[in-house]
Amino acid sequence: MKKQFLETGKIVGTHGIKGELRIEPWCDSPEFICAFKKLYLDPNGATAIEVKSRPHKNITLAKIKGVDTIEDAERLRGKTLYINRDDINLGEGVHFVQDLLGLEIRDADSGKVYGTLTDVLRTGANDVYEITDSDGKKYLAPVIDEVVIEINTDGGYVLLRPMKGIFDDED
Repeated sequence: MKKQFLETGKIVGTHGIKGELRIEPWCDSPEFICAFKKLYLDPNGATAIEVKSRPHKNITLAKIKGVDTIEDAERLRGKTLYINRDDINLGEGVHFVQDLLGLEIRDADSGKVYGTLTDVLRTGANDVYEITDSDGKKYLAPVIDEVVIEINTDGGYVLLRPMKGIFDDED
């Protein structure tokens, strides 16, 4: 089941003396967080905060409504921030990493199960899926059209057509 509220970053410090916060983004970019006017301080969405934010180098600077002093801001240090998945429309073929983790990895042709998707690594050119088999052995597969044939988050699987060398040690 997909989580409604997704981790998007962590408050790592303050900025200035008027209650502005420094947020370490756990998403594609600092700009991504800036698209949201409302963030949440818990994974159930019970505590909503109104924010105005802007990117600054590799972090996001945010001003929370009602947090007006450095002391108020300091009390929020270390808190994880969440977004509501309903507040964003992802493009076709774009997925939240949290929805991908745990998906079963299957061969697109034979149906053989290779393991579970355990991490998504950012390499620059393309992402790489870390796949862990039932024995705990890890494999890496590039996320390119020739390899990743289908991603079905609702069905709980990813279909791969592996390149030579990815799983060859099994045969």
